[in-house]
Amino acid sequence: MTPSRDTILTARRLSKQFSGFMAVKDVDLEVRRGSIHALIGPNGAGKTTCFNLLTKFLQPSAGSIVFNGRDITAMTPADIARLGMVRSFQISAVFPKLTVTENVRIALQRRRGDNFDFWRSEKVLAELDGDALRLVADVGLTDFAHHTAGELSYGRKRALEIATTLALDPELLLLDEPMAGMGREDVERITALIRRVSANRTILMVEHNLSVVATLSDRITVLARGQKLAEGDYATVSKDPAVIEAYIGVGHA
Repeated sequence: MTPSRDTILTARRLSKQFSGFMAVKDVDLEVRRGSIHALIGPNGAGKTTCFNLLTKFLQPSAGSIVFNGRDITAMTPADIARLGMVRSFQISAVFPKLTVTENVRIALQRRRGDNFDFWRSEKVLAELDGDALRLVADVGLTDFAHHTAGELSYGRKRALEIATTLALDPELLLLDEPMAGMGREDVERITALIRRVSANRTILMVEHNLSVVATLSDRITVLARGQKLAEGDYATVSKDPAVIEAYIGVGHA
């Protein structure tokens, strides 16, 4: 099937087998350009495995993945990042001894190509500071621009990580449980941030917090036991008897 121009990412019959165990089986997925698409499911549903397949941190046992009309099934994570498909991680990944601005500036150095120019003078690298500070402002960290990343609260570290992924100018931003481990105040802050940065890009996220999913998502794909169980907007999937049974059956509200 040829994907529509409105579709930015397509997976067909995506499968992953580990030593005889089928973690993901025959999953079809279409992510519409400009949308926020959530991938949800109870524990053990195959969400993380599916996410790692889509971002090429795992190689599929079967199936295909197409990004912007290009087959990326055999590509590496670095290859697809260069094409404009960039992911964050469940565990915040920042340089704790560098300042917020310096963390973002490292990501911006990609603009010079594969060479990160670590030996360049501070004066040359300072040319990127304007763009770095704009990204810092975009994620609400202006007041912390000159603080080291290690000083930040957990929620603000996640905001910084989003800034570093935005520095790579992704067309498709993939977020792996962006609310994991956060208190209510941080959840509200990052939810607002995701809504803001989605204005000119597509977002695919794995998220456990169903309140966040309901607030942000245009479309939701529900997985259970490695297979697609349901798909649609929140109003549709939240009333699906199979989805209700899957969540209640493992102790989820």
